[in-house]
Amino acid sequence: MPSRRSVLAGGVTGAAALAAAGFTAPSYGGEYNPRKPGNRVRLTVLGTTDLHGNVYNWDYFKNAEFDNSAHDDIGLAKATTLIKAMRKQRKGEPILTLDAGDTIQGTPLAYYYAKIDPITEGATHPMANAMNLVGYDAAALGNHEFNYGLDTLRTFEEQLNFPLLGANAVDPATKRPAFRPYVIKTFRVGRGRTLRVGVLGLTNPGIAIWDKANVEGKMEFPGLVEQAKKFVPEMKKRGCDLVVISAHSGADTSSSYGDALPYPENAASLVAQQVPHVDAILVGHAHKEIAQQFVRNEKTGQQVLLCEPAYWGMRVAAMDLIVQETYTKKGRRQWTLVAAGSQVLNSNTVDADPAVVAAVQAQHDTVIEYVNSVIGTSAAAMSAARAVVEDVPIIDFVNFVQADAVKAGLTGDAATLPVLSIAAPFNRAASFPAGEVTVRDVAGLYIYDNTLLGVQVSGADVRAYLEYSARYFKQVTGTGPFTMAQVTNAVTPTAPNGTPDYNFDSVAGLDAPLTYDIDVSQPVGSRIVGLSYDGVAVADGDQFVMAVNNYRQSGGGGFPAVSTATVVYNRQNEIRQLLIDWVTANGTIDPAGFASVDWRLVSGGAPITVTS
Repeated sequence: MPSRRSVLAGGVTGAAALAAAGFTAPSYGGEYNPRKPGNRVRLTVLGTTDLHGNVYNWDYFKNAEFDNSAHDDIGLAKATTLIKAMRKQRKGEPILTLDAGDTIQGTPLAYYYAKIDPITEGATHPMANAMNLVGYDAAALGNHEFNYGLDTLRTFEEQLNFPLLGANAVDPATKRPAFRPYVIKTFRVGRGRTLRVGVLGLTNPGIAIWDKANVEGKMEFPGLVEQAKKFVPEMKKRGCDLVVISAHSGADTSSSYGDALPYPENAASLVAQQVPHVDAILVGHAHKEIAQQFVRNEKTGQQVLLCEPAYWGMRVAAMDLIVQETYTKKGRRQWTLVAAGSQVLNSNTVDADPAVVAAVQAQHDTVIEYVNSVIGTSAAAMSAARAVVEDVPIIDFVNFVQADAVKAGLTGDAATLPVLSIAAPFNRAASFPAGEVTVRDVAGLYIYDNTLLGVQVSGADVRAYLEYSARYFKQVTGTGPFTMAQVTNAVTPTAPNGTPDYNFDSVAGLDAPLTYDIDVSQPVGSRIVGLSYDGVAVADGDQFVMAVNNYRQSGGGGFPAVSTATVVYNRQNEIRQLLIDWVTANGTIDPAGFASVDWRLVSGGAPITVTS
């Protein structure tokens, strides 16, 4: 059980927090002095995004404080310290605090209060407990807000003391937003003067695909540009001096779903380019860090400020918009944007905010007990220790759950195709004991936050994929015995330190076996022998659906075919959670229901022997 100290530790608070977090006082040509505003005013926009249920700097599956190779820290508790420090430094100036979505999904803390002790039955969501203490002015809807259904989302909305915005989550009948599209905040900035700031919230059109089961017939999701063109003029007519958008949509125009929808998934830059009178955009969804980016509007020439503060609370966006009082030709006083800039503040340098820590501590402790609780039993001991050299049941389990989930979600012509699945040995130390299995046991098998997709591929694609995967093995002759180190982790031009285990994928069939040999005596590109499905040789023109993770589908590892293949399934479900849910629902993990030896390592057709 973590101590209160463990979730508080990590840095500094108070006046030193901003300097430690990398904050630099921006310069605007020496023309802005917050102590003597004169006819100039600075609006500060503070932003978070993609918190994904992270309040503490804690890895529930490792039962330890979070850490990564960059030694980032995560969690809203730490981000709050930075937010409060900025407010203190700029006390008396207008400040907005926004979030760009994906809040109630992503950790066991979030899952527990959606599924185990659901907020629809009386619990308060821990993210509501934490975010209400921060004092957000508004938050955009993320696509993952819809994962647990509209009842859960509406309950979460009711628990917040600030609005969830979604101008492009609309009622199918009226085409009007089903959530509040925007808010207008009025700040007093001097005697008899006010600054009116409009905040428009935009979410992701991909919700229509990813959460079709939850939203079909209930909500529609038109494009960000299309809805911004409707509401920005309305906000200007209502007297907004500045328009800030909180957009759960990445800056680099692209779509993981190809042309399956007429609206792009990542469209923040398009909004900046195509919608006049947008002054700044807090960007989310892409899990990227953009300290400062300007995009020129095609009609007005304005340079629109974009900032994305990474994800999970690792960073806080700090955006500055400087306005100057000017006059129209008719002599009417107005505010004109004259300068803008942004930076991101690093959470790994500061302590967690004590108030946020205290508000969620009991729920945090409850979830730690849950993660270490028994959710099922395993009929036999299973280990991933030899998964890099032989077809083992524990990897078959991953392939089975993935393929089964994809098959259940297929529609149309794709539903008639045989389903395959890919899996890699992410963690050689992963194992299921014979007997009781905990959430952590299952999570240890799948240590990444990947989501599941299904893509349509040909027989030729499957063969090319397997040949690429087989680069993992060193070329050896004879049947051994060899040690694992003698045959695995081959050095390649793109992997000079050896091909990592996570880039060795095996492929399995769901309703019939996909069988093949990997001949390690042959050169790369000529190693897959006897590739068959259900006992019949796979022809180049055969068609399959293949379950893959989003890392592979987005090009991770450089595997062929899958990054350009047609996506036929994408519900944005985390694979790790699918595994946990399967064990919870079925109770028993029995290899007899899914395990078989479908691939083997050979040399010249003869099986090789690999020791430890």
